[in-house]
Amino acid sequence: MAFEDFKTKDSVVLIYTGDGKGKTSASVGLMARALGNDWRVAFIQFIKHWDVGEHKFIRNVQPLYGDKLFFFKGGKGFFNAGGLSAKDVTPEEHKLAAELTYDTAKECAMSGKFDLVICDEINNAVNDGLLKDSDIVELIKRRHPTTSLCLTGRNFKMSLLDSVDIATEMRKLKHHYDDKFLANKGIDF
Repeated sequence: MAFEDFKTKDSVVLIYTGDGKGKTSASVGLMARALGNDWRVAFIQFIKHWDVGEHKFIRNVQPLYGDKLFFFKGGKGFFNAGGLSAKDVTPEEHKLAAELTYDTAKECAMSGKFDLVICDEINNAVNDGLLKDSDIVELIKRRHPTTSLCLTGRNFKMSLLDSVDIATEMRKLKHHYDDKFLANKGIDF
C-alpha cells in the first residue's frame, strides 16, 4: 500500500486497558501531545480522589494553557478493592460521584469545545458497576464528530471493541505489588 492510499479521520476513540502499569501515564502523554499540537483537552478523572502526581502536573501546567486544558477530578477512591477501598464512602456516594463525573465527561465530549477528552479510569467505574456499559456506548456515539476520546482503566468490555479505533492492552509481566509492596510516589502515582 502506498502512503497516498491512507486516509485520516476527524476523530478517534482510543482505549488503554489491561492489568499492567501505564494506562494513565499513556493518557497523560497523549494529553501532552495534543496540547503540543495546540488542541483543546479535557482530562476527566474517575476513581482517583487523592492527590496523585498527574493531578499536580496538570494543575501546574494548566495556567500555561488557559482554557485549552480543563481538568475535573470526580472520584471517591477505590471501590470494592478490599483493604484498598476508600474508607467511609458508601456505595451510593461512589455511584453518585461516578455519575457526576460521567455527566461532566459527556458534556465535554458533546460540546465541540474540546479536540480530545480523556476519561481516566472510566473502565474501572463501569467494571465496578458504578456506571453501565451503555454509558460508554453513549459517550462514544454522542461525542462531537471532531472530538477524539480516550478511555482508560482495567477491564474494558471487549464486547465494545468494534466501536473503538485504537485499543492497547497493558499486560503485567511483573509488579512489586504482588510481593506486598505498595505503590511508589513518582512511579505509580
